[in-house]
Amino acid sequence: MSDIKVRIMNMEETRIYGLRKMSNDKTISADIRIISEKYHLILDKPDAVLPFYVLSRNYDVKSRGFELFIGGTLKNEKLEYQVIPAGKYACITVRPKLGFLWGAAVGEAKTYFYTKWLPDSMYEALNLEYEYHTEKSMERHPSVDIMFAVRKNH
Repeated sequence: MSDIKVRIMNMEETRIYGLRKMSNDKTISADIRIISEKYHLILDKPDAVLPFYVLSRNYDVKSRGFELFIGGTLKNEKLEYQVIPAGKYACITVRPKLGFLWGAAVGEAKTYFYTKWLPDSMYEALNLEYEYHTEKSMERHPSVDIMFAVRKNH
């Protein structure tokens, strides 16, 4: 895990349109698949819609539940919207394990961020994170950026 790099970025506010669902650590993989399929069906675009966001926020440590929001920048009256606030974000670029296992790679990056990097940093997490899929996610050697909302400790 020591090869994981974290960089701090200033991001502008972004409005995304998609679908939300309460999820938890056990059901997230299935929830992402189900919501993504519904999202693509509503947009009538079976293939990739880029940029594509997989956002989670308001994680509850006790229940291990959180709000999941999946979408993109395309407006549609059947979709809700979510505002990703402007501010500082810690970014980790992830490549899938064995070329297709995104879940393992994302899980490893999140574990590293929360257990190794964050405690030793001058930042605190704001309980909002998202995967930011772009054309890089579709390349021969795909990657995705995971963004963690942070602020400097006081």
